[in-house]
Amino acid sequence: MKTYKVTGMSCSACVARVERAVNGLDGIESCSVSLLNKSMVIEGTASNESIINAVKKAGYGIKLQIGADVEEKEENEALFLLKRLLISLGFLLVLMYLSMGYTMWGFPLPAFLTQKPIIIAIAQGVLALAVMVINRRFFISGTKGLLNGGANMDTLVSLGSLASFLYSAVTVFLMIGKGQEAQMHYLHELYFESSAMILSLITLGKMLEAYSKGKTTNALRELMDLSPKTATLLVDGEERVIPASEIKVGDVFIVKAGEAISADGIILEGETTVNESALTGESMPVNKNTGSSVFSATINGDGVIKCRATKASHETVLAEIIKTVKEASTTKAPAQKIADKVSGIFVPTVMIIAVITTLAWIIFSDKSFGYALARGVSVLVISCPCALGLATPVAIMVGSGVGAKNGILFKNATALEEAGKINVVALDKTGTITKGEPQITDVIPLNTTEKMLLSVAYSLEKQSEHPLSRAIVKYGEENGISASYVSDFKAISGKGLSAILDNNLAYAGNEAFISEFCEIPENVSIKVKELSSQGKTVMLFYHNELLGLIAVADAVKDDSRDAISELKKMGISVAMITGDNEATAREIASHVSIDTVISQVLPTEKGDAIKSLKENGKVAMVGDGINDAVALTEADVGIAIGGGSDIALSSAEIVLTKNTLSDVPILIKLSRKTLRIIKQNLFWAFIYNIIGIPLAAGVFINWLGWELNPMFGALAMSFSSFFVVMNALRLNFFNRKAKL
Repeated sequence: MKTYKVTGMSCSACVARVERAVNGLDGIESCSVSLLNKSMVIEGTASNESIINAVKKAGYGIKLQIGADVEEKEENEALFLLKRLLISLGFLLVLMYLSMGYTMWGFPLPAFLTQKPIIIAIAQGVLALAVMVINRRFFISGTKGLLNGGANMDTLVSLGSLASFLYSAVTVFLMIGKGQEAQMHYLHELYFESSAMILSLITLGKMLEAYSKGKTTNALRELMDLSPKTATLLVDGEERVIPASEIKVGDVFIVKAGEAISADGIILEGETTVNESALTGESMPVNKNTGSSVFSATINGDGVIKCRATKASHETVLAEIIKTVKEASTTKAPAQKIADKVSGIFVPTVMIIAVITTLAWIIFSDKSFGYALARGVSVLVISCPCALGLATPVAIMVGSGVGAKNGILFKNATALEEAGKINVVALDKTGTITKGEPQITDVIPLNTTEKMLLSVAYSLEKQSEHPLSRAIVKYGEENGISASYVSDFKAISGKGLSAILDNNLAYAGNEAFISEFCEIPENVSIKVKELSSQGKTVMLFYHNELLGLIAVADAVKDDSRDAISELKKMGISVAMITGDNEATAREIASHVSIDTVISQVLPTEKGDAIKSLKENGKVAMVGDGINDAVALTEADVGIAIGGGSDIALSSAEIVLTKNTLSDVPILIKLSRKTLRIIKQNLFWAFIYNIIGIPLAAGVFINWLGWELNPMFGALAMSFSSFFVVMNALRLNFFNRKAKL
């Protein structure tokens, strides 16, 4: 995948032209152009040279973009447009005084002007020309688009302004040699103020649009601002401050209390707490000690730590998050396809309608040529392809940014849109619903104390590497259990283990194994069966005499039940897919209120399970992204949970950086709200043009008496794009706890 920066685009018609030019090249698999951030993402084998030449031939500037930096800030563009607008207004105010103030409302003027109306007309022309020169970018871009066969919004604006100016210039020429009274009559036929006002109002709209578009990338910039600027490197025992971007894999660096961690790495020395909210959205600090992983841009708490870098600056989790958010904003959602098709023919169609409108008023009405021209100009300047082009991408950009701030990463626009249409959520069990690591659930001593049972169990299991053994060891360490000396340790596969403890044989294992050394009482067997039916693994311990049993199970996450309940309230069916046996699966499912359980399936068979669930609607699969790869790919939307340290999981389209199921209903809520914003924007963009163009053409004049001045048409066009961007910005107020 290669990303390019494309300059010179003014509306969605430009986007359509660039995409057509590039898609016509050999070796192009996909081409997606974003009007919002003026970027183009290419997949395929076509050379950079051929791609760049194709875009330049289409009339636009282009350069290859390297890295994830936001190179152009919309605030700079907004400031430039503001300066241009203020200068334009200086000339426009004088022009409006001469045209409307004097001609229509009788504002006072010096006698030498009132006696020579042609001087007033020439002054208007000079002032209008000054505004046109100041806003010459419209004419340059519009002409380039027209000459390259890709007429754009600037073409419409420049044609409207130029038509008004040329008609007025011809009128001034006709004033020559006429008397004062006749010249006064001609003053009412001038449209210089329209030619200048159109450009000024469109500039106003462009400025507001640029400012509001800048707000859509705030989340991305906030992420970029988190990147640490410096790092304290440890070289030959001495500390050296260097730019964080220069850290290499293997470098050892120091992080003091309160500082941002310079790079992804492993703690070599020290203990601390780290605020990882920048990456996960979780405000609670995380305890870290020797061997713990740390991530760039997270904040060190109250300890000093020495770390070894495991990733370069451009490979860190933060860098991957920034890259993911940018890539999501450059891809296109399915809802944009209709708008793209319309945009491709929009500008030429509007130009044809404007010509037909002008001719129709000349031929079929008794109105003047100036009046007919005003109708055609109104059509040109009210039509807004920009609103169509921005309707979807601004919502996707803001939605992706809000998701990133909440630890939810959408890899592409399709995932962000499709997640809002989900009817069924399929959940993996281990690591998704449960914690993914065994924990002690029951300690039942028989002919001894609980402390003695735990001491024997801890002493034996400390020698084993089995996952179940680690649960007992962890429990023993957390509860201060002391261990005795163990010798002659043996692990018997599938059964248990044996060793010499305090000069006596000791055994640990399943019921069948322990029954080889002693008789198991019936009440103990009943208890073993009872615990096993609850999905727990039961281990018996024998030392001289039967001591007791300990049950271990993969505990359910604290938030799983509430998350599943929230999904159900949202009208979503929830299913569990697991390779575990049915008894264990049913026990976990009943604990979290899941009705549909698909158990004892191999990882390769999970895809078939997803296919069966698709009969009930769109399916999202939530898993760990490794053994669930097939299911994640088969689902309409694949969601990888707990991917904070590896957001580039290839099988999933959405990555949750926190290991919590609670983010699943949140991401669906965010997607639904984004989808609603997209629909609102597209509705506005289409309905605005559907109503605005006939209104400008004068369709309603004889019927309802509605007539549109070209200047009001330009004002409407200016605010149409601003409206869709501001509507998308409402996503910044997204409430994680809001009900949909």
